[in-house]
Amino acid sequence: MRLLAETILLPPGDFLVVFVLGLLVSLRWRRLGRALQIAAFLALYALSTPYVANRLLASLEPAAPLDMQRAGVAGAIVVLSADASGATPEYGSDTIGAMTLQRMRYAARLQRETGLPLLVTGGVPGQFSRPLAVMMAESFEADFGLTPRWVEDRAQTTADNAEFSAAMLKPDGVSTVLLVTSAWHMKRAMLAFAASRLAPIPAPTMFTIVSSRPRSFLPRLGALHNAYYALHEYLGIGWYRLSYALAGRP
Repeated sequence: MRLLAETILLPPGDFLVVFVLGLLVSLRWRRLGRALQIAAFLALYALSTPYVANRLLASLEPAAPLDMQRAGVAGAIVVLSADASGATPEYGSDTIGAMTLQRMRYAARLQRETGLPLLVTGGVPGQFSRPLAVMMAESFEADFGLTPRWVEDRAQTTADNAEFSAAMLKPDGVSTVLLVTSAWHMKRAMLAFAASRLAPIPAPTMFTIVSSRPRSFLPRLGALHNAYYALHEYLGIGWYRLSYALAGRP
């Protein structure tokens, strides 16, 4: 059901749905059907431009990076997984993807500046055979010379990341954490970790650059990818807020 909903509500599936609906409607109401088709085309064009797509991503992001003066109250650094890569014969097995590596790189810098222990979180993604958290722990050791203290390897969603991380951290007396994830993902992550009764301090990385140069209004495949992430986050934030409100959680 979740995959079906994402296919229908998020690009490019939503454009196809509206376009086909326009074709069907035009059999009886030609003007309305044509209007739906034009709307689908214009929406596809807009979300395919770097200016619009990056504006959407940037609207989700915190106004500023981590203020290191706040880091002193944290008891751990929590690093959220993102993606994996299977096309890595040079590593001998599946490994972390580019977005996960970006988050890990910033977490490694924070660890060296603060001395805080690391928690990595992420279950088995898609068709892969190993949990992302395990791949992250291996990469932290091999590439950064760091060993995470906690490896949470079951989470499939951001809500899982928060719930399962809290279950590991609270027995060790950790209630406040530096939360490392992509800047555009931070708002939903903060919601989830606050609901898990942890006190998260946002430590976002990889902020989005918005440009108004003429080329930013030309369609690009990468821009549509960014628009997908942005709309996915808005839907996720709405769903989390509704779910937590119904459950009586903050």
